[in-house]
Amino acid sequence: MRADEPTSFHGFVDVYYAWNANDPRSHESFVPGTGTTAKRANEFNLNLAALEIVREAKPVGFHLSLVAGNGTDVLHAGEPSGAGVGRDVYRYIYQASIIYKATPRLTFEGGIFPSHIGFEAFYSKDNWSYTRGWLGEFSPYYQAGVHAGYQFTPHWSGEIHVLNGWQIIGENNDAKALGGKIAYSDDRLNASLNTFDGPELANDNHDWRHFGDLIAQYKVTPALSVGGSLDRGHELHPGGIAANWLGLAAFARRTLGDRRAVALRVERYNDPDNALSGTSQKLSEATLTYEFRPADNLIVKVEGRRDHSTADVFSKRISETTRNQTLVVIGAVATF
Repeated sequence: MRADEPTSFHGFVDVYYAWNANDPRSHESFVPGTGTTAKRANEFNLNLAALEIVREAKPVGFHLSLVAGNGTDVLHAGEPSGAGVGRDVYRYIYQASIIYKATPRLTFEGGIFPSHIGFEAFYSKDNWSYTRGWLGEFSPYYQAGVHAGYQFTPHWSGEIHVLNGWQIIGENNDAKALGGKIAYSDDRLNASLNTFDGPELANDNHDWRHFGDLIAQYKVTPALSVGGSLDRGHELHPGGIAANWLGLAAFARRTLGDRRAVALRVERYNDPDNALSGTSQKLSEATLTYEFRPADNLIVKVEGRRDHSTADVFSKRISETTRNQTLVVIGAVATF
């Protein structure tokens, strides 16, 4: 390996304690298939441990992220099962991709890589809040396929994706999905329009899902940043039945010196046709997070969160469900 093509190693350990006022018998918070942070209630647990091995593309590189913890177990819950594929096959992988930088402006990537969709990322350390909102939980965190990215100007860029599907590595039908992104960035504003189009029902190549995600982040002052996210989806089902969903979220974060910050997130997710959330419902939540960094490589977040649904979807102690959930979470991430 040449000295000008180094391979770097880094990672983190993310642990937490989550108190759930509902005291669920199963010790599970959120609805089935969601809860990629703080899934387990009223216990100490490992959310995620990650080891990343990265080689910069000069012109060829790679990115491998090996993960473990209950976050990744939830992450891969929707993987189709079969010979050589499935939840257990990919349990410890978040990213495994080859990167080719064809020109200073044009980059190709193939394999398994983070989704181009969403305001909040899979790693809690990279988000303003510790838990993730419903817009994040009901859109892809990762995808498998190939994509090309092009830097048109210092401020404008774009991407085109050809994918197996919606947060799946193994295929569930014989069709491919298409993704797109157009993004703008300057010293104060970051904004992008992200799209996804393709057949996503199992063994169905004809009924398409269409999805758009508009996100923006604006630095109001050096200490205050605000953001917003709008998700709109539409999917046809056999027989001409259509399912629609809509999500809105607002974010704010204010730094309190070099090592402290406070963040607020409020959102509303409307899934009247049970497209993604498990039942016909409207979900809303509000989250307040206090972050402090006792050391350069340690992030601690203390968070209060209140969720409400128009359906009984949150677990309680004795085989009951309720429309509300209150969480208090303490999460700590040590990086290296």
